[in-house]
Amino acid sequence: MTTLYATPTALFAGGLLDLLLGDPAWVPHPVRGIGRFISFLERQLRRIRYERFAGCVLCCLVVVTAALLAGLAVYWGGTLASIYWIFTCLAVRSLDKESRRVIEALRAGDLANARKFAGYIVGRDTKDLSDREVTRAVFETVGENMSDAIVAPLFFLALFGIPGMVAYKAINTMDSMIGYKNETYIRFGWAAARLDDIANYIPARITAALIVLAAVVMGLRWRNALTAVWRDARLQPSPNSGYPEAALAGALGVQLGGLNYYFGQPSRKPFLGESIETLRWNRFPQVRFLLYLVASAAYVMVALCLHIR
Repeated sequence: MTTLYATPTALFAGGLLDLLLGDPAWVPHPVRGIGRFISFLERQLRRIRYERFAGCVLCCLVVVTAALLAGLAVYWGGTLASIYWIFTCLAVRSLDKESRRVIEALRAGDLANARKFAGYIVGRDTKDLSDREVTRAVFETVGENMSDAIVAPLFFLALFGIPGMVAYKAINTMDSMIGYKNETYIRFGWAAARLDDIANYIPARITAALIVLAAVVMGLRWRNALTAVWRDARLQPSPNSGYPEAALAGALGVQLGGLNYYFGQPSRKPFLGESIETLRWNRFPQVRFLLYLVASAAYVMVALCLHIR
């Protein structure tokens, strides 16, 4: 009997493909399709006078459509379809690869390319960043995406099966496309941003806990990580991103947060952690190790859930 819940075997195969292949251009990626669908709906729904209502309609249509298509694909395609969805909804290899490219440019003394590559993975303006600010941007996005790109999709896979995992990716994609607090999207993207906040509430805190546990394994500053999460995470404008970022900052003994620019406008965020050690790009190997430990722990937890189910 076909089930919409993945098996541990499908999880292993999908996760392995992600680690081996990342996000190859030759594989049709559902997030690209979801993005095109969001753009199409936005053009149509912008005709509605009440922007918040139009944004709510877009959210409902995108989430329901994504979950339904994923469910139908698994119903007809079975385990192979499950493997495909897991492979394309996770981004361990891509997160590692894209962040490492920035750090390699810094290592080579090529700040211009480091800024350019950082602009591909962060939402802030990067053209005037110093090497330290580029490093901070990379560390912050790795911390945040440990939740968004790994733990959260797996969390919804464990709870609601493949449709839940794909629905989460749809929510996350909507937030990245229309969840901005500027004049264009402050009302139209309100529902997408709030839905993303709700969806990531528990995964972000699980991710912070996994980072602390990984810091224990690695012999890093896990007590500082706990302190930073408790003291600093809730002070961030986002109700979620501060948790994994604070845990990462504390574990490394560095300070994240501070002044960023978005579309030329300044945005100062409270600091995360303390400057016990200098924030430098040569700490990136520890960040990578934390990334893979957190991903491994998340895989094991979800595999156990799927096995019990």
